[in-house]
Amino acid sequence: MNEPQKPWLARLSAGLKRTASAIGGAISDLVQKRPLDAATIEELEDVLIRADLGVAVAGRIAAAVAEGRYDKSVSPEEVRRILAAEVEKVLGPVAKPLEIKPAKPFVILVVGVNGSGKTTTIGKLAEKFRREGRRVMLAAGDTFRAAAIDQLKIWGERTRARVVAREPGADSAALAYEALEAARAGSIDVLIVDTAGRLQNKAALMGELEKIVRVMKKVEEAAPHAVLLVLDATVGQNALGQVEEFLKSAGVTGLAMTKLDGTARGGILVAIAERFRLPVHFIGIGEGLDDLEPFVARDFAAAIAGLEQ
Repeated sequence: MNEPQKPWLARLSAGLKRTASAIGGAISDLVQKRPLDAATIEELEDVLIRADLGVAVAGRIAAAVAEGRYDKSVSPEEVRRILAAEVEKVLGPVAKPLEIKPAKPFVILVVGVNGSGKTTTIGKLAEKFRREGRRVMLAAGDTFRAAAIDQLKIWGERTRARVVAREPGADSAALAYEALEAARAGSIDVLIVDTAGRLQNKAALMGELEKIVRVMKKVEEAAPHAVLLVLDATVGQNALGQVEEFLKSAGVTGLAMTKLDGTARGGILVAIAERFRLPVHFIGIGEGLDDLEPFVARDFAAAIAGLEQ
């Protein structure tokens, strides 16, 4: 018999445990040794930078901890609360749900490097939209990898979504065009288009993404209505470069971050929010259908700081 699913907040805290432990352990080691002085604050800043929170955010958190507390003892709990408050300030403005506007269909182009969890995220989104009573279609636009096409077909079966797919090597822009035409004819509510993610050949990838967008606009001028970049938290600082590349090539409108349960580098989401100010729509902490949830800044900030929720 399957165990009942834990509530999302408990799963989020468990998923971010490695990140919270790495940060929390270092904070405890630092502040329990001696009263706060300039050296301790500098070390704290270094700890936060190593946790991938970014230089600017780490500096602000260290300054907030230092304020009015020099030569005083401070508890790890107090530092964690300041950390959570400062992280929430950065994340609050970017925590925005993905709004499905009344277009028939609403087109979501999903981009990201291979291995980022793109296809799995598409499957989870399809299930989410299906439960909301929407008719969903998936387009297997990563035509370079037979495994990606097969994986999307499996997600289509699991979520009862129609899948438009062709043989490996087919033209991805032509497939996107065909899927959009079929979605319009079939009164589909949401069309989710997968894409290739071969960052090794940036010029080819960018050209392909630009062509997909251009071709879809011939069918529907406003398409795609959303361009969702899926990021793998385990790559840490490399995620910043990925955001930059896909912003240029695909006009990213929002982010989903996956695999937060597999890393101590969950702080990278804070650095990305600080630098790019892009809406963060979803976070993922597992492989199950229910392991993708709308992003809530306060919950994430508390979990990363290791605070009880």
